[in-house]
Amino acid sequence: MVEANNTTVTLQVHRFTPRPERAERARGGSPFARKSSPFGGGSDNAARRRPRGKQWVQEYTIPARPEDTVLDCLLTIKRTVDPTLAFRYSCGHGMCGSDAVAINGTPTLLCTASIRDWAKQPGAIAQVDDEGFRHIGTDEDADTGEEASSADANSLGVIELAPLPGFPPQRDLIADIDPMLNQIRKLTPYLQADGVLATTAEGKVNAFEYLQHPEQLAKYETLSNCIACGVCEGSCPVFAGGDAFIGPAALIWSSRFINDSRDTKAMERMDAIDTADGVAACQSVRACSRHCPRGIDVGEEMWQIVAKVRER
Repeated sequence: MVEANNTTVTLQVHRFTPRPERAERARGGSPFARKSSPFGGGSDNAARRRPRGKQWVQEYTIPARPEDTVLDCLLTIKRTVDPTLAFRYSCGHGMCGSDAVAINGTPTLLCTASIRDWAKQPGAIAQVDDEGFRHIGTDEDADTGEEASSADANSLGVIELAPLPGFPPQRDLIADIDPMLNQIRKLTPYLQADGVLATTAEGKVNAFEYLQHPEQLAKYETLSNCIACGVCEGSCPVFAGGDAFIGPAALIWSSRFINDSRDTKAMERMDAIDTADGVAACQSVRACSRHCPRGIDVGEEMWQIVAKVRER
């Protein structure tokens, strides 16, 4: 029986240490000036600008099993090899969305990514699927030649890790997702009912005033599973590319309440996203659907909300 520690995996981690903060100096113009944005506040481009600091790639080779997750490997490194390595996680079960990073260039969650599915052998050629998307790090990619497999029979392969695209890094694999959360907040992501209490024939408060039919619940139930992990935004070539776009996550949250039969602000919500930086900026690439950890077909939902806004 082969022991678990007979096999290893190599993690290539894109690390980042920000420069120490210095007192701000005015660089022309008024230091109190603020750029306007269709979604309020200051400049979103400024918020997403990459901070300055030291950047480098560090390799870690550790014992691992094919069924281990990438998060398991990072925890091993943190506890036994390099305590300075910074990454974020919470539940470890794909429910909180806090550990979203780019694995082999693909945004996904650390806790749901297994070594078996993502480790690739050196020199492996990226495959292109029927939809035109590249994918690397799968079992098929590991069988690309005898040279890679014979280099180290005990190596499961190499995994490249980087912060989530589209967001400024804070340290190592930790990205600042506040721009996304701020966009969601600005679209009032909570139920806005008419506030009128339903009453029974006897004049008592009707405890079932918000009772829904299964068909009404089904319209938004899937959308309510969004955990705001940022994977869809990191996959979106418009948002991650730095163009002015509110992003698929904010539109999903807005759509969740637009499709809720109890909400009375559907028209106002559609007005808020019917802007040049809103639904008009979506290019329908559908890359946002590729790795949603909650199984939401983000691209299809985006198409539905765009159509609804234009038809209203």
